[in-house]
Amino acid sequence: MIQTEPIYKKVAVVGTGAMGRGIAQICAQAGSLIYLFDNSEGAAQNAKKSLIAQWEKLLQKSKITQSEFDSYAARLVVTGELGELALADLIVEAVVERLDIKKELFIQLESIVSANCALVTNTSSLSVTAIAACLKSPARFAGYHFFNPVPLMRVVEVVAGLKTDESLCDQLKAYASQLGHTPVNAKDTPGFIVNHAGRGYITEALRIASENICDFSTIDRVLRDQAGFKLGPFELMDLTALDVSHPVMESIYDQYYQEARYRPTYITAQRLAGGVIGKKVGEGFYKYKEGKQELAFEPPAPVLSHLPPVWVSSRAARRASLLQMLKDFGATIETAAAPSNEALCIVAPLGLDVTTVAVLERLDPARTVGIDLLFPDESTKRRVIATNPVTRDDMREAANALFALDGKPVSVIRDSGGFITQRVIANIVNIASDMCQQGICSPEDLNTAVVLGLGYPLGPLQFGDQLGPDNILETLLNLQTVYGDQRYRPSPWLRRRGALGISLMQKEH
Repeated sequence: MIQTEPIYKKVAVVGTGAMGRGIAQICAQAGSLIYLFDNSEGAAQNAKKSLIAQWEKLLQKSKITQSEFDSYAARLVVTGELGELALADLIVEAVVERLDIKKELFIQLESIVSANCALVTNTSSLSVTAIAACLKSPARFAGYHFFNPVPLMRVVEVVAGLKTDESLCDQLKAYASQLGHTPVNAKDTPGFIVNHAGRGYITEALRIASENICDFSTIDRVLRDQAGFKLGPFELMDLTALDVSHPVMESIYDQYYQEARYRPTYITAQRLAGGVIGKKVGEGFYKYKEGKQELAFEPPAPVLSHLPPVWVSSRAARRASLLQMLKDFGATIETAAAPSNEALCIVAPLGLDVTTVAVLERLDPARTVGIDLLFPDESTKRRVIATNPVTRDDMREAANALFALDGKPVSVIRDSGGFITQRVIANIVNIASDMCQQGICSPEDLNTAVVLGLGYPLGPLQFGDQLGPDNILETLLNLQTVYGDQRYRPSPWLRRRGALGISLMQKEH
């Protein structure tokens, strides 16, 4: 039930597609009178019918009362002319993502509404400042970016343009709280918070796939089971569809003048061109039958009657816990400074590839296998091991069988700088750190926006603190050495904190 009067009593929603309908729904539920307008004939009326049908379902499930249903439905007003929006004190635009169309619309609206009416755009990719440039009073204009489906995705980015009045952002944040959403402040930069921070997850996974390290399904399994993501990156792209996600990738990359951290790959461009865009067409990175994803086959781990002795590198990450794990498995562990000629050599690098470690430590690469221990083993549901180009088949099989002895799934991937999780998490943390360096948002708002807007198990900076800023920094520096690619250069924010060993959430003095 509504406890207070809504800050904006009369709200006009221009554009009644999925986003517009969702915004109208939560605003009506908060007590605002809603004007629905759409240029397409019958669209606003259909939106009203859709919203009423949605509330009827909630009523049938006893999620709302009859009196709430009646009041919500009574607050919807369909309008056929822009002039009928003159009494609104907030106008939310949710039309197509084209700068020229949005500018033309707001020029018309400014000439109709009162001087006190707030004007906001739900744009996800266009500059708020650029849209506001067409207005006589840009101070009353801001970004108000909701996420689809609006009633369930309870976060909204409040974006100030260069000339936006600060008090307007304060009002919009307070109104978002009345809507039951969590508001976060974002600077007017490409992608704002959520779409910007999300680059590390998707683009690095695509880069890994483009290097033929493993297949799409393995990358998804690893990131779900090791890092706790609800959906793997390729499952996520199938859900959002490449006709939506690929243009966003290109847009952010281009708006940041080809910044290497956001570089897309040919994979999504090719699939978009071929119409293989995701679940809604029945085929993307996975195939779908009657809306259900067809699961990729995962081969079982081998079972061997005899396992070789095991030698563990003195430089291995989490070496003590790795040795305890092997002891629990009943492995024969060699403790000499160098391995015997029969030993399976185990390394656990951060950022480096197995080949490089074998060469640096003068190990026989044919008997050397790496394991990813960025996360503590006890916190994961899967182990990942990597071979190098000359690892013997028997040693690969032995490592696979050994690390699967307790029943935990094991994924075997080809050699690369860093493992799947290391590369993806390091990039997520690095991009978030760079956003803090740019002052796009506060660390607190960044973590909140990403957890609520993207469904990550932790915010990016929380990931960094959990794993250690120094470990993330080491991973990135090693990746930069292996690949010679600027996409892995650490942000100054992360470099300072990693060098000092302090929290990524710590405020600068």
